[in-house]
Amino acid sequence: MITDRDLARWRLRSQLLAAPASTAEEVVRSLTAVQAENPSQSAWAVATRTASPRPEDLAGALADGRVLRIHVLRSTWHYVHADDARWLQDLTSPRVMPVFEQQLQPIADRLGALDDAVEAMLAESPDRTRSDLADGLAERGEPLTGHQLMLLLGRLEVLSRVCSGVPRDGEHTYALFADRVPSPRRLERDEALAELALRYFTSHGPATERDLAYWATLTVTDARRGIAAAGDRLDAFEHDGRTFLHAPGEPPASAAPAAHLLQVLDEMYRGYQDSRWMIDADGVVPKVRESAIGMALLDAQLVAAMKRTVTAKAVTFAVHPHRTLSKREMEAIRDAASRYGDFLGLEARVQFDGD
Repeated sequence: MITDRDLARWRLRSQLLAAPASTAEEVVRSLTAVQAENPSQSAWAVATRTASPRPEDLAGALADGRVLRIHVLRSTWHYVHADDARWLQDLTSPRVMPVFEQQLQPIADRLGALDDAVEAMLAESPDRTRSDLADGLAERGEPLTGHQLMLLLGRLEVLSRVCSGVPRDGEHTYALFADRVPSPRRLERDEALAELALRYFTSHGPATERDLAYWATLTVTDARRGIAAAGDRLDAFEHDGRTFLHAPGEPPASAAPAAHLLQVLDEMYRGYQDSRWMIDADGVVPKVRESAIGMALLDAQLVAAMKRTVTAKAVTFAVHPHRTLSKREMEAIRDAASRYGDFLGLEARVQFDGD
């Protein structure tokens, strides 16, 4: 009989944490979308799923436009492959757009002029930062607050009119979508629902229809339509009164327990809602309001909260266990920290409660 712990381990493999990909581009394409609200920490979310984590891997894919960082699926940033950006926006934007429109209501009568101004600036000179665009709008007599500009640009991304440009010294920039993705892939709605369901359950499974609906801001009805259209390309089983879907095949064989240091926005957490807590099979994690903190997974279980602090010489991980950790488990967490430190080119330090 399959257990919650077995499901969590299975997800490690589906999500490439236990079976890494070769490149950052492969990771993003495989997962379909990777939440990317925090650029530095989300870069690790991608890199840790590769066999040889290197900052320049994702950076190169973003620079040449193979991977985009845009608002899609939900009203927040995600990395998506350029081939997937347009059909994902077409499918999910009807339920995401109202979030932006509601918050932009106080300047609704200006949106047409603002849209035109942003597009004109990017047509004239692409790869502009948000600060560049703010200055340009002010010069045109269309000043905005920082929050308003963020919402305006997010809305234009959802409309597939702008997207991420070539980063400038690590800073996010904007460009015209048509320039970065000159031949976008488009799908009919039912075809898109089927592809999204197939790819979500392949890369995040086993998971439930409600997990998919949450992740992609779909109605449960649309999630079910996608699952039905995917047909025998997905397998399913019953567990704890729910139906879990996954790519065809048996559960992966058990592997040596490994540790992973991840942000709380990582797909292992944020990629689910209905069945999120498979990563806490023993119920040791306090179910309190989320904070902007990381997590330490050990053998696919959330064993500790983690806070990362980066300085010029070192990255320090303050680890706050939810249960007593053995010496072997603590060493596995130190190994994960060392891998993270190597990625950043910094000395890795781990501080457990009581150290």
